[in-house]
Amino acid sequence: MFGDLSGMMEKLKEAQKKVEETKIRLNSVLIYEASADKKIKVTVTANREIKSISIDDSLLSEKEELEDYLIITLNKAIEKASKINETEMAIAAKSGMPNIPGMNIT
Repeated sequence: MFGDLSGMMEKLKEAQKKVEETKIRLNSVLIYEASADKKIKVTVTANREIKSISIDDSLLSEKEELEDYLIITLNKAIEKASKINETEMAIAAKSGMPNIPGMNIT
C-alpha cells in the first residue's frame, strides 16, 4: 500500500535527526532586540533562550517603567526568535519526510 515501508522509516529517522540537528544549531542563532530608545537591550537564541539583558542605569530607579520596557523588548525578541525557529524546524522536518501518496506536506 505505501511501498517500501523500511525506506519510509529510514526517511522518518533522517527527518528526526535533521530536526535535532536544527535545534542544536538554533542555540547559536542570536537575536538582538532593543527598546526604541535603546535603554533595554536583550539577546535571545532562536530557541527562545534569554542570553543577556542590558539595562540603562536611568531605568533602575523606576520599577514600573523598567518592567514595561523589559516586557515589550523581551516579547519582540521572542517573537522574532519564534519565527526563525518555526521556519527552520519546518524546513528540517519537511526535508526528511518520506513521500507518502496523498499527504501533501507544505
